[in-house]
Amino acid sequence: MSRILITGVDGFTGRYLATLLAAQGHEVIGISHSAIAVPIEGLASSHICDLTDAQGLKEILLTIQPDKVAHLAAIAFVAHGAIDDIYRTNIVGSRNLLEAVSFAGSVDAVLLASSANIYGNRVSGAIDETVAPDPINDYAVSKLAMEFVARLYQNRLPIIIARPFNYTGVGQSTNFVIPKIIDHVRRGATTIELGNLDVARDFSDVRDVVFAYAALLDDPDAVDQIFNICSGKAQTLGDVITMIKEISGHDFKVTVNPAFVRQNEVKMLWGDRSKIENVIGQRPSHELRDTLAWMLER
Repeated sequence: MSRILITGVDGFTGRYLATLLAAQGHEVIGISHSAIAVPIEGLASSHICDLTDAQGLKEILLTIQPDKVAHLAAIAFVAHGAIDDIYRTNIVGSRNLLEAVSFAGSVDAVLLASSANIYGNRVSGAIDETVAPDPINDYAVSKLAMEFVARLYQNRLPIIIARPFNYTGVGQSTNFVIPKIIDHVRRGATTIELGNLDVARDFSDVRDVVFAYAALLDDPDAVDQIFNICSGKAQTLGDVITMIKEISGHDFKVTVNPAFVRQNEVKMLWGDRSKIENVIGQRPSHELRDTLAWMLER
């Protein structure tokens, strides 16, 4: 059993990871930005701290003395309006955490959740980890900068960088497109306004993503490496809408609202998952249709 610290434990991904790690027998401790309103299954204890509070993070890390760290806390919505917050949280906040972990003592692994958004627009096939980053929005720039910050600590900390592609599941905010569509269907809405429809994404199930995170944290061979977390399949937004209509039996009209169209939208994100399979042998357990059915049922 390891003592594992999760930042952003009360977020969409953090809740699933905390429950999984606890079920595997680990002691899970969390850091959240504010008080946790809804209890998290398996969470042993938690601390409230903003990532911009460097001293507060050091004090918490000294108290916890974790064996491993999963850094999930971030502003993860690409269209988040406050650009300063994106850079302050995702770059400076991450550096503060790495400094606090380094200050507190030795750890076995530090997993940093980056993003496949750093690859930008790639239309020539599946993207592997050797593809040069080409970020085209502030969120992607902030995540790539976080990876460069991590290099400053590579001789002091056993860092693993995960680049998740799009993923979804029960509990994800309706700011994101699939939960938004699911919410409209569950309410029986006959129309929905969306942004860019000519996009394709590699969608995973959040349960597969956290399984991959847990496996990487547990594998010494993963240290000092970068991994795509993806399904290895591309689905257009039209494909997703068709599946939701078929599963739910509910038809609805889709219109494009220009206010929802992002100028710096990544058109295609499709990942190659060969590397993570070679290292930890992990394959997704859930097809997108299964994930959508799960979300429609809840």
